[in-house]
Amino acid sequence: MLETSARLLRLLSLLQSRRDWPGAELAERLGVTTRTVRRDVDRLRDLGYPVESATGTTGGYRLGVGAALPPLLLDDDEAVAVAIGLRAAATGTVTGIEETSLRALAKLEQVLPSRLRHRVGAMQSAILPLTGPGPTVDPDLLTALAAACRAHEGIRFGYQQRTRRVEPYRLIHTSRRWYLLAFDLDRDDWRTFRLDRMDRAPQPGPRFTPRPEPAEGVRTYVSNALTASPYRYRATILFHAPLDIVAEHTSPTAGRLEHRDADSCLFHAGGDSLDKIALFVALKGIDFEVLDPPELKHHIRALAHRLTHASRDD
Repeated sequence: MLETSARLLRLLSLLQSRRDWPGAELAERLGVTTRTVRRDVDRLRDLGYPVESATGTTGGYRLGVGAALPPLLLDDDEAVAVAIGLRAAATGTVTGIEETSLRALAKLEQVLPSRLRHRVGAMQSAILPLTGPGPTVDPDLLTALAAACRAHEGIRFGYQQRTRRVEPYRLIHTSRRWYLLAFDLDRDDWRTFRLDRMDRAPQPGPRFTPRPEPAEGVRTYVSNALTASPYRYRATILFHAPLDIVAEHTSPTAGRLEHRDADSCLFHAGGDSLDKIALFVALKGIDFEVLDPPELKHHIRALAHRLTHASRDD
């Protein structure tokens, strides 16, 4: 006879494999009496599994729908399928679930037996996704960084031919790239790192106590770091349209939107050329004003003059 804990896991696996189970058949599969099955079902209910009693001549049980998601048991094939699906989602094939998929993948790969790791790696190497142009990131790197963030474990890695020692906090995904938000120990400040620029795999370091997040909040800090800080010029634009309307014409990596009132919003962006900023803002097709820098207005006038000249009928 199986020990109680092992028997409960076996019972749960059977209940997940098909909809209805007669009590006598469950008892036969487990090598116990129907009375023991009833006691084990009660134990599963105490653990939060919604096991329902099925009516009928033979009676039985089924795993119902609960208010919360209890732990699930996966066989080998199911575990491989979930890992492959999570890897695909983590690389951006399904918009909006990349970071969630990465967290789930880190948990799953931590407990995968080596034989299943080999199967997942073999299947992944045979899959050829047709993605758009742009830098790519190894899912193994994403998994390692996600695990370090979750465990509050410091890491060292090569970045543009330098070694960086950081405390990793968050992985950030945009429509084109992955970034790591971390506290740089050598610079004693927060930094964002492009994952595709890491030239050496991360090495584990000591565990750390999480620091307070940046004063302006993680979202604002990262948005500023990606859209303004790296550039020579910074601009603030007043759009005469609600924020949700302007958001349809831009992206988080192009600039940071700030609510002003019901009919307008502010747009903070950066660029290496004022001409490029002028063209980018003008192409939105929304009325706007330049608040800063003043010299951007001259570039917009020059752009308007060129466009007017090009549209004249000779």
